[in-house]
Amino acid sequence: MILGALRDEKQWRGGEMSEFTAVLRHNIEGSQRSLKAAQQADHPYEVHLHSARLMDLLDRAAENGVDTTGWIHRDTLASAAANCA
Repeated sequence: MILGALRDEKQWRGGEMSEFTAVLRHNIEGSQRSLKAAQQADHPYEVHLHSARLMDLLDRAAENGVDTTGWIHRDTLASAAANCA
């Protein structure tokens, strides 16, 4: 997996976002879109899957010191957390 291979990258390198951080952000944005689509389609199982994926990506970010502030809307985060509880 790309994230695992890039785990040792720092968030910023020379004022630019590291490849690890860029891929992580891309995956978080994709998971948010998929979660919203599943919610709109009223597919509870898919909502759970995408919520779990989003929370996993956020955990990966935190483990690697990546600040995700502003990447996820507060309501989306609350919904994802509630769906994983």
